[in-house]
Amino acid sequence: MGQHRQALRAAALGVAGATLAAGSLLGTAPAAHAGTAVRFVDIKGDGGTVLKANVVLPASADGGRRLPLIVLPTSWGLPRIEYLAQARRLADSGYVVLSYNVRGFWQSGGEIEVAGPPDVADASRVIDWALAHTPADPGHIGIGGVSYGAGISLLAAAHDPRIKAVAALSGWADLIGSIYSGRTQHVQAAALLDVVGTATGRRSAESREVFGDFYRADLADEERLLAWGRKRSATTYLDRLNRNAPAVMLANAWGDSVFPPDQYADFYTRLTGPKRLELRPGDHATAELSGLFGLPNDVWTDTRRWFDHHLRGVDNGVNREQPVRLKSRSTGGYEGYPDWKSVAATSRKIDLAGTATVRANGDSGANGGIVLLSSIVDQLVRLPPVASIPLLPRGRAAVWQSERYASAQRVRGSARLHTTVTPTASSGTLVAYLYDVSPLGLGKLVSHAPYTFYGHTPGRSFGVDLELFATAYDVPAGHRLALVVDTVDPLYIEHNPTGARLTFSSPANDPSYVSIPLREQ
Repeated sequence: MGQHRQALRAAALGVAGATLAAGSLLGTAPAAHAGTAVRFVDIKGDGGTVLKANVVLPASADGGRRLPLIVLPTSWGLPRIEYLAQARRLADSGYVVLSYNVRGFWQSGGEIEVAGPPDVADASRVIDWALAHTPADPGHIGIGGVSYGAGISLLAAAHDPRIKAVAALSGWADLIGSIYSGRTQHVQAAALLDVVGTATGRRSAESREVFGDFYRADLADEERLLAWGRKRSATTYLDRLNRNAPAVMLANAWGDSVFPPDQYADFYTRLTGPKRLELRPGDHATAELSGLFGLPNDVWTDTRRWFDHHLRGVDNGVNREQPVRLKSRSTGGYEGYPDWKSVAATSRKIDLAGTATVRANGDSGANGGIVLLSSIVDQLVRLPPVASIPLLPRGRAAVWQSERYASAQRVRGSARLHTTVTPTASSGTLVAYLYDVSPLGLGKLVSHAPYTFYGHTPGRSFGVDLELFATAYDVPAGHRLALVVDTVDPLYIEHNPTGARLTFSSPANDPSYVSIPLREQ
């Protein structure tokens, strides 16, 4: 595992470098409005830890009247100037905007707690400081951010009832559901976070230990890892968040390889207060990126509209729009829905008939791509990871295909796989992929998901139910859909013993299938 980890860390270092370069360039982002005033300040966070922050005030702020406050915790590894362009736009609209470097990163004190209790307490201390040192209105407080800032924002809103509005962009609500879905370690995502955290911050002993346990993938560590993740997940505090009832906007990308969108969709469904869910093409934080440079950006435009309505009382119509807003990976327009369950009006099953046996420990050529890079390519030129379906080695991959569709199939939501597996070992990993297959057999990845099992009796069959990551993708007329299952993907740690085999079957009393969620045709 050591060599595998070093290779992943080396690969992630290139992406980390690009992230840091972007962070340094943010200092030159165009000033949206030269009339705003910027101050760099020190704030005492939880336990007296010094947090480096900046405050942006409207030019008209004179201390004589209270103004709504927006707090912006920084993303993982980015400096406190990250939001400066957007902060100036917000301040020009009449907000006090306070952005701070979360503890453990850059010049802020303390150590990286990975959205632990000290980070949540810091957010409240920052609000305290703003109320004492700026004309911030205690009755109109919002919080938001990208990635790490989004996760901290949701947690803070669950613990601090003063927060009335939240914009959580490219974040997580369920940390376990993000990087350990299907009981499978998302190792490239973790390595990316690990490298960036090491390069830009000071990791706590606990966080170093947790990352080490994660890479080691020892089942004996699982319950402790789960407990650590639950403490850092807004889903754990959902009752408290619903009781506080802030207006919550969630935005993410279909291809987010760090925090996949499914956990946001599930969390959105369970929120009871004012809420909005937006999903677009892209990967982790790429949908918001241009807005950090002060360029036109849909995510930040909707964020400002959300805050304007819920903190300033602006009648901009955001409360009358369909609250679920999606953009397909295949088309340029937005689609509106009254709720998440309405996204898929119907479904179509593909029968997975017959029996197929695959050998473990070898990559078949079907895979989910490379963390960050693959979905960015899909976002920019609509080219997801591809595979030649006829050439996939059947000894390494099980393959089923639908008929050719006479009309376009607009896939919306999460495809569901149900199958029966017979392993030759007590533990193992499988990865399921859904491909759009052209008449020439070229498959474009629609979605995928990993699944790991433990403690099963070798030779005894058991059922598997797996939801693939949610997506919005249009399969052209004349194409097929293919379901491919193999045992190795570079995105994940596999748990297949050497020489293991998995047999997939479709018993008469429990047929195997994949259910494809479809928008109304």
